[in-house]
Parts: sequence; structure tokens; C-alpha cells
Amino acid sequence: MWTIPKPNYRAGLCAEGEIAVNIGGVRVVLFGDVLNRYPESRLAELVNCSTQNSELISTLCDDFDPGRKEFYFDRDPDAFKCIIDVYYFDEIHIKRGICPICFIKEMEFWKIDQNVLDECCKSYLSEKEEELKEIANKVKVILEDMEVDQCITRTQRCQRFLWRLMEKPDSSLPARIIAIASFLFILVSAVVMCVGTIPELQVMDAEGKLVEHPTLEAIETVCMLWFTTEFFLRLASSPNKLRFALSIMNIIDFMAIMPFYVVLALTYLGTTSIMELANVQQAVQALRIMRIARIFKLARHSSGLQTLTYALKNSLKELGLLLMYMGVGIFVFSALAYTMEQSHPETLFRSIPQSFWWAIITMTTVGYGDIYPKTTLGKCNAAVSFLCGVIAIALPIHPIINNFVIFYNKQKVLETAAKHEVELMELKSGKETRRRNSY
Repeated sequence: MWTIPKPNYRAGLCAEGEIAVNIGGVRVVLFGDVLNRYPESRLAELVNCSTQNSELISTLCDDFDPGRKEFYFDRDPDAFKCIIDVYYFDEIHIKRGICPICFIKEMEFWKIDQNVLDECCKSYLSEKEEELKEIANKVKVILEDMEVDQCITRTQRCQRFLWRLMEKPDSSLPARIIAIASFLFILVSAVVMCVGTIPELQVMDAEGKLVEHPTLEAIETVCMLWFTTEFFLRLASSPNKLRFALSIMNIIDFMAIMPFYVVLALTYLGTTSIMELANVQQAVQALRIMRIARIFKLARHSSGLQTLTYALKNSLKELGLLLMYMGVGIFVFSALAYTMEQSHPETLFRSIPQSFWWAIITMTTVGYGDIYPKTTLGKCNAAVSFLCGVIAIALPIHPIINNFVIFYNKQKVLETAAKHEVELMELKSGKETRRRNSY
């Protein structure tokens, strides 16, 4: 129910206490008492100013018709229909299809405070502001890549060129070839690491132990030389060494190449007495296992893996709920299984902590079969735990997939918007150059 008069969209002269405004061709008649609810707004100032004061009126509107007592504004009428709601409901909602950034500019023009925005619109506005910041950052990166030839010294030009060559596969054909070569070296290194563990492809050393085939070791060495060269070239050409060193992907790159040189030092530079120590042998074995970190280097060359990482990061709440449900279920069903199976003489459930393993593989639908219930009640408990596990795992899957799709589409839109912004800037600068040349 409206407790105060509605705005009118009628033609004709205004009555006493009314004001007529024309917003982009849409005529609206508003009541002065309503507008004075926000005395600092532009419309309230128009109501309270004298129609004889043409100088003040010209600062408040674009044009004024004294005969019709109508004020003209070259503004967005759709945004204005949302803004006048504040005089009636004390809050504003941004309608679908209106750019929130442009809407904020409209609010600033009409001198309406942003605090009257509803909470849902504030969150929507903050999201759009973050997107604009991301677009600005992408535009900045693109412009920095375009300013290679504008560097002051030859050293700076070489550093920027090398950085683009190693970090920007889309910048040139050689950069794309290097990115593809790096991707292939990662795959070859991973395959060699796996094939090297096959006993039939291993050889005996002088002590009668199975070691990797020399050919595989040679391929491994070539791959590590490539990774090392790539890492130090990127480090040398990085414009911000500290940021480079603290990057997660660069830490992964370092962890992928470091074990090779540590093992090399312990194997070929260490004395025989040192290598015979059990602790040293275990350290070497652990460092060899760390070579699996190389597979994470694929994320540097795959936008899909990067998007999946960000989607999982944005789904921590859903993943936390999943872990909580699974934790509660594992504790409950393992305790029930232990209690129900105690009556069987050949029970496999020796303790509740041991039953945790059975609950985990049952609720996650793995079921190795190394431990299983033998009583009727135990089997019923297993069936219920299986169903609960399926439901618990299925519940957060949709939000995670939805976050992945939203983030992936958002990144594509932001990249397109950034490139379009750069094209507009180039077009504007070209027009200005032609205008200066014409003079």
C-alpha cells in the first residue's frame, strides 16, 4: 500500500506543490513534500529554489521551461525510475540490465547517498567493482607488453623481451614454441619417472642393486637442464624478484628441480661412508619421490587447471561441509560397526580407530574388502553408511561445478573486455594523432 502520493507521468501544468521533470523524454510529476524527505538531494533543491533564479536553476538542471514549469535532464530514465524509489521506500534496488557503475554515477548526480542501496545491490556493486579492477589489471598487463620498445635502456628492453618470451605464450610465435616445448619436457619427465620404476627396464649397479637405466637417466638430466635454464631465465627477467620468489607456482618449480641437484650432490660428491648411512639413503629416496612435483608445472601452461584451482578455492565452504559430514559419519558408523561386530567370534573390527578405515572406504564407495562386517546388524549398518556416504559426497558437487563454470566464463568475459578496452584506447590515440597532424 502506498501511504504517500505516487509519481505521475501525466502531461499538462503542475499543481501547487508539484514539480515536473523531464528525464530523457520521460515526463514525471513529483510532489514537493515527498522530495523534501531528502532535502540535500538535487530534486529537493529544485523544489525549494525560486523559479526566478535562473542562474541557480541552470546549475541544477540542463534546461527549464518557465511556461510549463518543467525541468529537463539529459539522464537515463530507467535509472531515474529506480532512484525516485528512495523518496517512497527509503531504499533503492538496481534493476536488471542497468550497469551498476553507471547507476552509481546517476546517484551521485541526483545527490543520493549510496547507503540507501539495498544489501543485495551493494554486494552486486562490489562484485562489479572487483571485475572492473581485474579488467584494469589485465589492461595494464597488456599495455606493459606493448611497451617493450619504449623501455629506456637496451638492458630493460632485453629483460622485457625475455620476460614476454618465457611468460607470455600469446605474445609471439617463439614464445608459443617455448611454452609447447616446456609442456612436452614436463610430460617426458613424468613418463621417464614412471617408466624408471619398472624392474624389467632397470639395470644392476656394482653392488648388485637395481637402478634406473642410463638412457632414462640421460633423458632425466636433459629435462632437468631445461627446467633449470627456464627457471633462472624467468627469474633474471622478472620485473619483481621478490614477488617472483613468493609465487606458489615458482615455489613448485623450484621444488621440482631442487631434488635432482641434491641427489646428484649426495651421490657423486659424497664419500662412500656418507652414502652408506641409512639416514642419507632415506633422504635420497625421499628427494626422488619429490620429483612428482613436476606434474604441477602443467598448471602454468593450462588455463583449465588454473580455473579449477580458483574454483576449489572459492568452494572451501562446500568442501568444509563435506569433510564435516564425512567426519561425523565416519565416527558414528565406525563406532556402530565395532559394537555390532563384537558378538562374532571372527570379527575383523578390533577397535574403533581401526574401524575408521572401514568407514572411510565404505562411505567413499571404495570398498577394498580387507575388512568387512559378518553379522546381520553389521551389514545393515554398512548399507546405511554406504548410502549416507553417497549422499554426503553428491551434495557439494553441484556448487563446486557451478563455481567452476562461473569463474571460467567470467575470466573469458574479462579477457575479452580488457582486449576491447585496449582496442578502444588505440583507436582514441590514433584519432588524436590524426587530429594533431591535421593542424
